[in-house]
Amino acid sequence: MGIGLNVAFVLIEGVAGWFADSVALIADAGHNLSDVLGLLMAWAAYALSKRPASARYTYGLRGSSILAALFNAIFLLIACGAIVLGAIQRLFEPVPVQAGLVMGVAAIGIVVNLGTALLFMRGGKHDLNIRGAFLHMASDAAVSAGVVIAGLIVLETGLTWIDPLISLVIVLVIVIGTWGLFRDSLTMSLQGVPGKIDTAEVTARLAALPGVQAVHHVHIWPTSTTEVAMTAHLLMPDAAGDDAFLGMTAALVRKEFGIAHGTFQIEKGVCADERADCDGH
Repeated sequence: MGIGLNVAFVLIEGVAGWFADSVALIADAGHNLSDVLGLLMAWAAYALSKRPASARYTYGLRGSSILAALFNAIFLLIACGAIVLGAIQRLFEPVPVQAGLVMGVAAIGIVVNLGTALLFMRGGKHDLNIRGAFLHMASDAAVSAGVVIAGLIVLETGLTWIDPLISLVIVLVIVIGTWGLFRDSLTMSLQGVPGKIDTAEVTARLAALPGVQAVHHVHIWPTSTTEVAMTAHLLMPDAAGDDAFLGMTAALVRKEFGIAHGTFQIEKGVCADERADCDGH
């Protein structure tokens, strides 16, 4: 639904911007087109993430959702560069703008973008892809409101340079909204610990379990934009560390930290990795 609404609006906005000689309107159409591409990638990544694991891809293709979020952010930042170039050219070579047409099309954009944003509001709390879609749609609604304001000012004052100036403001809004998505998706693609999880807190919680004397080799990484895995070595010289304990520990990190896939190695006294210093690491 979000893709369909935005494809239709991109066509309307792009054609209207061309005939109205509005850089702001064309810039907003380009931004919406990049959002459509982002939604298509997110949709493809969602479908790929449902494929079962294989001997080659032992986690399946869940990580494709991380790549989709990263590419989405990169495309948006590239679009920003193109918008800035066009706006600067129009600042030095202003042309007449059909302000009434600009305002009318942008007003439609407010409705389309806000309606699309509402489709993704709930899912954005748990999925980086959906959060990116929601933020972009919500910012688009605000940007369209800015275009309406630009059209009104041009209509009242005749100051055509207001249109490319608003384009630069649009770029600022896009970059601010996109930077967090870019940072988080880049961190995930490098298998960084998700921002909502504190490694030290997880380690301390495991060290507090009955029979655990020390914890080392803690690794936490995202397997997708919604799932996290971890491994850890637990030093338990006097405890059994049986299946019941392992099951309880996996359930604990899942409930308290949202780590869906926990794997724990029990050690009785000698570090299993002879190449590493396990004391306190």
